[in-house]
Amino acid sequence: MVNVTYDASASLIVTDNATPNLYNPGDIAWVLASTALVWIMIPGVGYFYAGLLRRKNALSMIYLSMVTLAVVSFQWFFWGFSLTFSGTASRFIGDLKYFGLKGVLGEPSIGSTRIPSIVFCVYQLMFAAITPMIAVGGFAERGALGPIMVFVFIWSTIVYDPIACWTWNSNGWVFVLGGLDFAGGTPVHISSGTAALAISVYLGKRRGYGTEALAYKPHNTSYVVIGTIFLWFGWFGFNGGSALAANLRAAQACIVTNLAASVGGLTWMLWDYRVERKWSAVGFCSGAIAGLVAITPGSGFVGSPAAVLFGVAAGTVCNFATQLKFLVGYDDSLDVFASHAIGGVVGNILTALFAQRSVAGFDGITVIPGGWLDRHWVQLAIHLADSSTGIAYSFVVTTIILWVMHYIPGLRVTVSEETEIVGIDECEMGEFAYDYVGLETELKPSFSRPVADTREPDHGSYSKENV
Repeated sequence: MVNVTYDASASLIVTDNATPNLYNPGDIAWVLASTALVWIMIPGVGYFYAGLLRRKNALSMIYLSMVTLAVVSFQWFFWGFSLTFSGTASRFIGDLKYFGLKGVLGEPSIGSTRIPSIVFCVYQLMFAAITPMIAVGGFAERGALGPIMVFVFIWSTIVYDPIACWTWNSNGWVFVLGGLDFAGGTPVHISSGTAALAISVYLGKRRGYGTEALAYKPHNTSYVVIGTIFLWFGWFGFNGGSALAANLRAAQACIVTNLAASVGGLTWMLWDYRVERKWSAVGFCSGAIAGLVAITPGSGFVGSPAAVLFGVAAGTVCNFATQLKFLVGYDDSLDVFASHAIGGVVGNILTALFAQRSVAGFDGITVIPGGWLDRHWVQLAIHLADSSTGIAYSFVVTTIILWVMHYIPGLRVTVSEETEIVGIDECEMGEFAYDYVGLETELKPSFSRPVADTREPDHGSYSKENV
């Protein structure tokens, strides 16, 4: 039985298994508010992806964002939280101590003794849910929706959970080595971005790849902007909430998060302006997200001046990394690998260089040796090992999952060429993002060609040719 009382300062005294634990309601409130902030990021990814795609595939991405959240919510309850954060975990993966969330309530969390385990559990659920949603971008325009749900459950279990365990669990090998990953450079961004690359390689190129058929612009730039707004807004909880307490370190994380996003957006936009001579909203949004990705691992470790460098580096490197798919020959339709995997590596490297023990100590608890600014030279080697291991593990295991599903009846994630032509929304859902979906251009290109009409104009009606 759990007994809850309050002391004279209105702090919670939670007695679980006869052991009293003291929690500050302000810290609990901040982490729960951050949970809601990260939640809104998940449909934000869906809207961002939907806006970048063709109209015939828009709704499926928004739909997948909500379904992914639902699938991972069950997986996290079932065994995901236990596999990631059980206190008796190995260096690589946890056990089933908290299977079905058994025993997860009032005891101190493994992340921080300042909040109960149940609060930490629901907060980390949002990280577990947004990660496969980022990877799902690799299925854009050519993935079967049913098998994707199965893929999300399996991928979360054998890719995300182990990587998160070795990074954040106090028994994990990266944690033991002294890796500094405040909010998910490797577990969230490198793992998901690399998974999207593996998915793109497995699926192959879309129909019409290399022709004008795929030389389309984002069908709804407003969706891209709205998705970016949701993501930027939620990232304050993503990074700031990772302090797991309402303190100066959380405030510092919010400052550098906003700064890196701003500088990243401006940098990417200026690189695009150099080529296009246009002020691109999509370019700004892409750069802002790249800046947010890069600052994620370092947000609780670096000062504000370093955040400017994070934004410039991410906006530059990720922008040029979008050309990798043309050099190597894979079809990553949403540039997930370039933005998230490459951005995560940039963030990990810069964190190793600019992490400061003084910034980490803003919470009054954390003690680290720092990065190169504090003359802790080995930190870069630790982060390079972490990044390369995350890339290799995610790519190999994701590929294995896809090919095993390929040979199981009903679980193949590829769709037919006809479905790809007509669109995922029509064939897989029978619903659309809008009442009108212009399929004529895709299915009957002749409709878009001007037709000579020698007849006298009839202003009282419209012929098919005139329309």
